[in-house]
Amino acid sequence: MNKPLRRIAIFCGLLVLALLIRDNWLQYVRADELNSHKHNRRVQIERYAYERGNIIVDGKAITGSVETNDNDFKYKRTYVNGPMWAPVTGYASQAYDANQIEKLEDGILSGNSDQLFFDRTMAMFTGDKKTGGNVVTTLSGAAQKAAYEGLGSKKGAVAAIDPQTGKILALASTPSYDPASFAGYSAKDEKAWIALEKDKDKPKLNRALREVYPPGSTFKVLTAAAALEHGKVTDIDAPTETPDPYILPNTNREMVNHASGCENASLNRAMEVSCNSVFAKLGDDVGREDMVKMAEKFGFNNPEIDTPVRAAASVYDKNMDKPQNALSSIGQFNTAATPLQMAMVTAAIANDGKLMKPYMIDKKVAPNLDLIEQTEPEEMSRPISAENAQLLQRMMENVVEKGTGTKAAIGNGITVGGKTGTAQHGENNSKNPYAWFISYAKDSNGSPVAVAVVVEDSEAKRDDISGGGLAAPIAKAVMQAVLDGKK
Repeated sequence: MNKPLRRIAIFCGLLVLALLIRDNWLQYVRADELNSHKHNRRVQIERYAYERGNIIVDGKAITGSVETNDNDFKYKRTYVNGPMWAPVTGYASQAYDANQIEKLEDGILSGNSDQLFFDRTMAMFTGDKKTGGNVVTTLSGAAQKAAYEGLGSKKGAVAAIDPQTGKILALASTPSYDPASFAGYSAKDEKAWIALEKDKDKPKLNRALREVYPPGSTFKVLTAAAALEHGKVTDIDAPTETPDPYILPNTNREMVNHASGCENASLNRAMEVSCNSVFAKLGDDVGREDMVKMAEKFGFNNPEIDTPVRAAASVYDKNMDKPQNALSSIGQFNTAATPLQMAMVTAAIANDGKLMKPYMIDKKVAPNLDLIEQTEPEEMSRPISAENAQLLQRMMENVVEKGTGTKAAIGNGITVGGKTGTAQHGENNSKNPYAWFISYAKDSNGSPVAVAVVVEDSEAKRDDISGGGLAAPIAKAVMQAVLDGKK
């Protein structure tokens, strides 16, 4: 072979080799990436080529599929009580992809998961139509309804947990949206999506998981836990030697109390009427480092709390100075928490110091109802001893019995513990405060429910009773719904 032909042959060989390498790179190395790429429309078409499996609550589907006349998308997602369940389901849209459970469990719901390979293979031989599997949640329909209706037209969120297992029982957020309004690919769906995107109240925001708020006085239960665990308080009924007014450390600024009788108040009394001075002083006594450690044992500063929907990280600042730590100890400065986080704090206290990992998917099942995967309860941490948890329970129950949380009392042999909170925010506290209430209910078998409620747009006065007035009745309704479901 002469030299020019040899060069051409080598060049063509290199081109063929490059083509083979490129082809194998695309088909094997980047296959998963390209299959799930947001601009790969075939993924969306495949997602809606068959009836999707359903998301299940109390044995009933809260989602569905309806056949369409579209040339590309054969089926469209439907929802039962869509706005109420949107913080749980998320959305599945032909035009705008999916989020939350609809996205995270898309493989099961669409039927394309490797876990359903056997079912797909059998369907080829039996001639059965391909369908998706089902995702069974831990949610209580009655508790969710109580939370959603309790919030009503108010802006806010509710998170409820079973303290003994970590099962999420309710997850409500208002204002909400109907995922069905943009489930298709029409101009009407586009109009609905654009309206939601422009809405200043952010109805698509999952406030129960993805919004952080200053927790206000509800954080005082965590400060009390730190004071007990670190030996700063050994008798909850003994005077705390707290002056009134209390001057923040290294400043001349007075810590304002909205309750009377806070001078030298015991920890129990301070919790009952919510004395800012006592808890600010205790936070300073414990110190920033130990306060941070305690907060993190409860889940603060953890960016990887998955339910499986990932919750925003709640924050307790690691770099504060002494006066800022004192303010943070009453849930102010830049301390921030999701409603889920405060429900976790309450659940750990109600469960005698054991914090269970929160989750809202109980199991996944194949189209033929065979079990694919079952979630088992998992201990997350033990922030406090059982003895100190029971002291906290005693104080929180006192709050409901004769303190700022009386509107959460249920009676009929049910013990309720709680803590109110009003969190100031905005420049110079100019905006309306957030009204909080955290609580648990307890019967002879222990505590089946812990709840955190935040009302974002309250017009309440700046005192802890606003949390008791606005948020406590919602928490009571959710607890009652769970208790009734246990009968």
